Amino acid sequence: MRNGLIILMLLGVHIASAQTKNHNSKDQLRSLNWDVIGSVKFELTEKNELLPIYVENITRFKNKMFDLQGYIIPIKNSQKHQKFLLATLPINQCYFCGQNGVPIMVMIEMENAIAFTDKPIRVKGILKLTNDNATYQPPVSIVNAKLII
Repeated sequence: MRNGLIILMLLGVHIASAQTKNHNSKDQLRSLNWDVIGSVKFELTEKNELLPIYVENITRFKNKMFDLQGYIIPIKNSQKHQKFLLATLPINQCYFCGQNGVPIMVMIEMENAIAFTDKPIRVKGILKLTNDNATYQPPVSIVNAKLII
């Protein structure tokens, strides 16, 4: 998983260098559910671990059904994806050019693989929160997800 995230970061740097330094604001997805995801804060420990801090705004959804609209960010090179990241910006946008740093991404684990698209998708599944080092995996995930049409 760590190698996948490193590759994703390198891909983001490559894409960022190939584009202008501005986001296309009409592509940015905003919703109350993304605000809930964005409420996660992080603490850097003395061991250089990045640990998530969850507030009530998100913990009330833990282990419950949660839906989210976003763009697929693949973690493997494939036509179909069962596990991928979901983000508020499409993969062709510059993730490192925003004023607030890299936007939060959510790990999605689908019940069935879906084809890649550069259009926004909406998924619904069980919201999971981990207390693991966020340097190596996203702390927020949606599992057993289904595509909502």
